[in-house]
Amino acid sequence: MRLATWNVNSIRTRVTRTVDFAVREDIDVLAMQEVKCKPEQFPYEPFEEAGYHVEVHGLNQWNGVAIASRLPVTDVETAFTGMPGFAKDASTGSATHGPDAPLEARALGATIDGVKIWSLYVPNGRSLHDPHLQYKLHWLEALRQHAAGELQKNPELPLALVGDFNIIPFDHDNGDPDIVEGRSTHVSPEERAAFFALGNAGLTDVVRPLIPEGFTYWDYQRLKFPRNEGIRIDFVLGSKALADAVSGAAIHRDERKGVQPSDHVPVVVDLALGADDDDDDLPMIFS
Repeated sequence: MRLATWNVNSIRTRVTRTVDFAVREDIDVLAMQEVKCKPEQFPYEPFEEAGYHVEVHGLNQWNGVAIASRLPVTDVETAFTGMPGFAKDASTGSATHGPDAPLEARALGATIDGVKIWSLYVPNGRSLHDPHLQYKLHWLEALRQHAAGELQKNPELPLALVGDFNIIPFDHDNGDPDIVEGRSTHVSPEERAAFFALGNAGLTDVVRPLIPEGFTYWDYQRLKFPRNEGIRIDFVLGSKALADAVSGAAIHRDERKGVQPSDHVPVVVDLALGADDDDDDLPMIFS
């Protein structure tokens, strides 16, 4: 299976680019974030003509996640266990987050060829003093608990958490001089701790051992892309069973070029599902 994740930043604007990429790179499963549309607004036809079935979870013109697959899709879910919602009162500015707040379209799960795949768009956090940051941390902790619970029930489950995590785990993942610890989200100790806690749930970044450098996002402003002032915030996190099946990975930087690109680029992994444990061709993955 060739699995890709891509924050497309509006699928209706970038459907041609997205489908062309999927076909050209022979992608079997494409997890998308920020599709920014309701299911009835999604441009299904180009995907279907290219041989893909699409599952979509979107509630309005914000957020939204989708999975396009050439393989059969089952067990579709639009929220993980314990996933909190978020609400902000426009008149007072007060915000609430938790199980009683409205859920946003930030998670879509499905089982494909035995792999449980979640397309995830982690909350941004907005600023260090915004209630959205606490929502983000709560959301990530709920995700950690869900993943840990799933792997406790089935330690051999190939589980993939993929998407835009809106966290820069290490300093070398940050090439943007405007993002500074103490002034910016994405690099705060609390956010990084929440990201690393996913490792305690049994998940590992399966791309880093094969592609140790390279950014996945460049802001549209201030010539960030030509200056390569990017950040790495898009990931494929996998359980041990999934990590053991990884046979290749790529970050497609060139997709940030051209007409109307997304500000993110695709991250791709190849999975040798069902391969013999003694297959010497598989890379060693260190978690």
